Amino acid sequence: MTSRIVLVDALGMIYRAFYAVTGLSTEAGRPTNAVFGFIRMLGQINRVWRPTHGLVVFDGGIPEERKKLLSSYKAQRPPMPDQLRVQLEDIREYLDAAGIGRLRMEGREADDILASAAKQAEAAGFEVLVASSDKDLMQITGGNIALITPGKIENRVGPEEVYLKTGVHPAQIVEWLALTGDSSDNIPGVRGIGAKTAARLLGEWGSLQGIFQNLERLKPERMRALLENCRADVFRNVQIITLDKNIKLPRPVEETKLALADTERLRSFYSRMEFHSMAAAL
Repeated sequence: MTSRIVLVDALGMIYRAFYAVTGLSTEAGRPTNAVFGFIRMLGQINRVWRPTHGLVVFDGGIPEERKKLLSSYKAQRPPMPDQLRVQLEDIREYLDAAGIGRLRMEGREADDILASAAKQAEAAGFEVLVASSDKDLMQITGGNIALITPGKIENRVGPEEVYLKTGVHPAQIVEWLALTGDSSDNIPGVRGIGAKTAARLLGEWGSLQGIFQNLERLKPERMRALLENCRADVFRNVQIITLDKNIKLPRPVEETKLALADTERLRSFYSRMEFHSMAAAL
């Protein structure tokens, strides 16, 4: 039987849980909504996909190389709400008690770690599922690597689904995003070129290189001018959006086998969080 690993974009799922579950706190007023929602999401992944291995990846900051390329990269993002920040340590405690591995690497973005772990797991013979809604991770799908999206956990997103969603193949995702931009990361695209136009151009000419080599053949003239004026920005975007798939991880992916939960530690944790139904389920 092939081993299956689920790699989780921690903050993406935690933010989703924080806004999906509202008004949950202990009697003393300690917020617990993100913790509760996150645990429920992980439980759903486990029930649907039955992974043998798992790793929850936390963001470690923006690499200097990306900041140098674009100083405004992700600069538009508001600070983490205090009501969420105070729950992060509780989530880490839960993962340790539940026997689920977690990883944060200083100066490394979660998506780069996820991409590296996915490629290493695939090379080790795993079926790989990456739980994230980040568009840039579509570039790593294919072979034994697919995405699952929080909120639609049961849907497996592979190359065919990527093409149906975007109009381009996984190998073209970086160049597609370089043209359209990515507002979630504050990466500006070519003004006036949206997702469908970018997909059509890449479908017709195969690559950015093909597009720019045939600018004089593009119509209308306004599009040619827009692309010519943004040429440098587009290729800068490629550098920013391309994920690092060669990060050396602190331990091999084979060592992320899901362990038996520490029942007593979990019971104590659920009691402090006042998650009575979860404590009863133990």
